[in-house]
Order: sequence, then structure tokens, then C-alpha cells
Amino acid sequence: MTRIQLSDHFDFKKLLRFVAPPIFMMVFTSIYGVVDGFFVSNFTGKTPFAAVNLIMPFIMVLGSIGFMLGAGGTAIVSKLLGEGNKDDANKFFSLFIYVTFVSGVIFAAVGEIILPYVAKWFKATEEMLPYCILYGRIILITTPCFMLQNVFQAFFATAEKPTLGFIITVIAGCANIVLDGILVGVLKMGVAGAAVATCISQLVGAVVPLIYFFCRNSSTLRLGRPKFSFKVLGKVCSNGLSEFVSNISTSVVSIIFNFQLMRLIEKTAFPHTA
Repeated sequence: MTRIQLSDHFDFKKLLRFVAPPIFMMVFTSIYGVVDGFFVSNFTGKTPFAAVNLIMPFIMVLGSIGFMLGAGGTAIVSKLLGEGNKDDANKFFSLFIYVTFVSGVIFAAVGEIILPYVAKWFKATEEMLPYCILYGRIILITTPCFMLQNVFQAFFATAEKPTLGFIITVIAGCANIVLDGILVGVLKMGVAGAAVATCISQLVGAVVPLIYFFCRNSSTLRLGRPKFSFKVLGKVCSNGLSEFVSNISTSVVSIIFNFQLMRLIEKTAFPHTA
């Protein structure tokens, strides 16, 4: 099949070919996101499984910043490419990637500090708390990679490489599944093994695109020297705010559900306090 470019005239068939890889990419990402819980629940027990589900919404909220920067950034870069300003498009693309990485480092550091307090605020029991902290501390190490992975998922379509983005996502997801099976199922590493498997899959999803966009290739985008602009970053955040809100909404619902669930558990365990 011929390569589809953003400047092409899109009929229904061509549009379907172009959007199918990103759609499948998001579906696959959602599917392999539950793998940790599957292996932990089957090979470790109910308490570690509950701990993973309790702390995961907090981790997802931090990573949702990547969706905002990706959605807002692609609008800016696509506009510049449409205007024929490829130089500025690449400079702002580089800026968004670097800002995402720096933001990820900052959020990871803050997350590591407040993680124990967040777990207690989420009503983690004494049995669950060590698992929450262990899983969360490991996962937060690769928060910059998780955010970059989310940003690159959006930019692969802008770079006219949606299929490549899908392939990288599948490879990262398969790495998570296989490593979960080995580390949790075979080596019995528990929640630590599940967290390490997820971290490695996020490294794959972030490092491979980084290498790709730094190297010379047929992509319309390439990483290099950025062009800094607070005004443009403000537009990126405002453009991508809806994406950020839609992604954290699921995490907020999960947090509220966990609050209610822990309240019910407390009432069941201590009925005289109800």
C-alpha cells in the first residue's frame, strides 16, 4: 500500500487505514494495563492485588500529563507542518518531548516523596501499605518514560507513522506480559516483579521512539535543538486539557470507588464502629 500523508485527500477508506493503528494502539494499551493485576492476583494473593489496584490510580494521574502534552503538542506541530514551516515544527516537537521528560522527572520525585501519605489517604490497611509503597516506588522510577510513551503515541500519527507507533506499543505490551509471567509467575517476585515488568515495557515504549526520532529516517519529524516559548506551552496545555481531564476521570472514579470499598471493609471488620 502507498504511504498515507497528512496532505493527502482523505476518503473513507484512506481515513480508516490511517486511524486504525492508533485505535488499536489505544485498545492494546488498555488491555496490557490489566496484566499486572492478573498475575499478582493469581500468583501472589488478594492483599497484594488489592494494594496494586489501590495505588494504580495515583500513578495513572501523574502519567496523564503525557496525554495532555501529546494531544496539545500535535495540534501545534501539525499546524506548522501544514503551513510548510518544518523547521519550527521540529523545534517545537523537540521542546514538547524535552518538557515531557523533565516534567516526568519532577513528578516522579514528588510522587516518591508523597507516596506513603497518598497510600494512607487512600485508606490502605497495615497489610496493604508495604505492597502499595513497594509497587508504587518502583513504577514511579519510569514515570518520565510512561509520559513519553503517551506523548509519542500522539506524535506518531503527526509524523505519518501510525503503524510504527502501533508496532512499538505491541512490542512494549508483549514485553510486559512475558516479563510478568517470568518475574511473577516463575520467579515469584510478587508485586516487585510486576512493577519491574511494567517499568521495562515503559522503557521500550519511550526509548525506541526516542532513538527513532533522533536518527535520520523518512519521518517528517526529528528531535534536535528546541525552540522555547511559554506562550506555545500555554497553548499546548489549553489544547490538551480536555484529553488530560478525560484520562484522569477514570482514575478519579477508581479512587472514589476504592474509598467506598475501604469504608465497607472497615464497617464489615468493625461493625460496632458503624
